[in-house]
Amino acid sequence: MAFDITHPEVVEAVRRALAEDVGPGDITTRLTVPAGKLAKGIFRAKEPLIAAGIELLELIYGELGGGVEAAILTPSGAHARAGDELARVRGPAAILLTAERTALNFMQRLSGVATLARAFSDAVRGTRCRVLDTRKTTPGLRRLEKMAAAAGCVTNHRMGLYDAILIKNNHIAAAGGVRQALEAVAGQPAPVEIEVRTLDELEQALAGGASRLLLDNLTPEEARSWIARIGGRATVELSGGITLATARAYAEAGADYISAGAITHSARAVDIHFTLEME
Repeated sequence: MAFDITHPEVVEAVRRALAEDVGPGDITTRLTVPAGKLAKGIFRAKEPLIAAGIELLELIYGELGGGVEAAILTPSGAHARAGDELARVRGPAAILLTAERTALNFMQRLSGVATLARAFSDAVRGTRCRVLDTRKTTPGLRRLEKMAAAAGCVTNHRMGLYDAILIKNNHIAAAGGVRQALEAVAGQPAPVEIEVRTLDELEQALAGGASRLLLDNLTPEEARSWIARIGGRATVELSGGITLATARAYAEAGADYISAGAITHSARAVDIHFTLEME
């Protein structure tokens, strides 16, 4: 997924963030910064990180009236060392100051997601397993956080409930069983995946033609045994409490995919600093 700042959901997220912070106006800047004064500013990494969301600067400043030149020096997906410049901006000092916190909030949060995503991706390097993100995202920021995860080299799972069928244990219970659940979705154009929790459910799913299985909360050793039993009859996703420390063990168990909600729900905001210089 490219970092698309023109997507309506991204534009709306930026507008909401600015409205939340600026409200009817930045009174401190209005009272202390002379009108018409120009300035330049630098966004700089204070720690090693994978950049994400730097491109939002153009959108943020545009929503505040424009007149700001933004040079993206470290685009989304690129590695930055402590001290590296991420972007330079130049324009009315008042706009640069009013946008500062909103810009930093987006860049620090999204770069944190990308940085953790890259760590997961690196953890399984050399295996055939790919890392997936999940729907465990900040409400209203899913598209941005999934863009950031992709910038960190993980694969986006379904965007929402509407673009793929994932039959989980509660769906199975409501449908009356694995067979009934699979029969209910037969012929649908959307991709289908089903969660199985026991070996009996596993055999039912394979007998029902399931082509993608979700195995949840297994140990790496259990996962290896189950995957051997599946024997290539379906692709396998492993999930449930997978951490950076255990990701490689799950990948080496033979999984096609591992999914980790931590990539979005537990990513730490990284440290990015903004310095303003008056002209």
